[in-house]
Amino acid sequence: MPTQSAVPSAPPSSTVTTPANTPTWTPVIALSFGIAILVASEFLPASVLPGLAADIGVSEGTAGLAVAATAIAGAFTAPSIAVLLPRTDRRKVMLGLLAAAAVSNLAVAVAPSFAVLLVGRLLLGVAIAGYWSFAFGVGTYAAPGKDRVVSSAISFGVSIATVLGVPLGSLVGDAVGWRTAFGGAAALCALSAVALAITLPSIPAHPTAGLQMLREALRSKKLMAGIGCVVLIAFGNFAAYPYIRLAIDRIDPGTTTWMLLAWGAGAVTGTIVAGMLARWLRPLAGAAPIALGLALVLTANASSVPVLAVAVVLWGFSFNMIPVIVQLWGARVEPERTESAMSLSVTAFQVAITAGSALGGLLLDGYGVRPLLLVGAAAAVAAGIGWAFLRIPRS
Repeated sequence: MPTQSAVPSAPPSSTVTTPANTPTWTPVIALSFGIAILVASEFLPASVLPGLAADIGVSEGTAGLAVAATAIAGAFTAPSIAVLLPRTDRRKVMLGLLAAAAVSNLAVAVAPSFAVLLVGRLLLGVAIAGYWSFAFGVGTYAAPGKDRVVSSAISFGVSIATVLGVPLGSLVGDAVGWRTAFGGAAALCALSAVALAITLPSIPAHPTAGLQMLREALRSKKLMAGIGCVVLIAFGNFAAYPYIRLAIDRIDPGTTTWMLLAWGAGAVTGTIVAGMLARWLRPLAGAAPIALGLALVLTANASSVPVLAVAVVLWGFSFNMIPVIVQLWGARVEPERTESAMSLSVTAFQVAITAGSALGGLLLDGYGVRPLLLVGAAAAVAAGIGWAFLRIPRS
């Protein structure tokens, strides 16, 4: 797979210093840490949902819209931030996004009302969407020729967020309050910005970055067909995931923390396996969403802790293969417009998170947790069938 297109590149006359021939992994690690904190922040409401809802004075279904608000902002931000900042050094952009995330979490931590909380969550959506859109290109600039490793490292950050962030958020929220959990997330975002400032070199924007690149990417039929599948995959997962704690509590509330850790353990394994099997990207892209659908059906029909544990591990495993698949697929389908391909993928995720969590909240308030799991399963299986029929260029 060509690597030049996947990384920001400066014009021939640029005097910006480029990375050495030997890849340096420190910036990639810092990028992974940053995405881990951002993703943990995005889904922190799922960890503290009952306490947050009770304190703010809304239903649990309404409180779940805190995730949807973040996604709404992200849906608009992902394709537009490169258009608004086509020539801005990507290092400065990434640092600004992490600073915005710190401010957003702090705003939520001190929010006196649900309206203020939503404003903070909207700002977080801007930070997450922008960071995710640029992370792959920035990482492959720092470690040229290591696309699969960079993709896996960034996705590993997402998995770590689920292994540690979500369960720790649940523990902190139960022990000292949900506001303290968001305050801690703000501090970690600031720490991540410091780490990135120390390790990341100057990253010039791609010469065609901006509106031109986005227009060309939107004209790609193959890319847009795949983006449609991404919407289905993400919708299937996020119709259910904001309410995973409630799905666990209906079987055995005492196992909540351990089940969330099991989900995260499956997530880490899924990320690693996806990187190892990336050479078989097309069958992998078809199988992972179907496995997600199976996991959601098992979760919906579980009547005992052992069955629920299997379902939750499979859920984490299958869904966390998707970010690796989507990044590598976008780089293969649009090697000259990778930045736009990534931003459109992020938009697809965020639109689906918005629709999925909103519909999930309605189903939860009206019918309980089981129907939203089954709706998510149907969407995931449809995505897997769609991916199976899409041809993916070889690397």
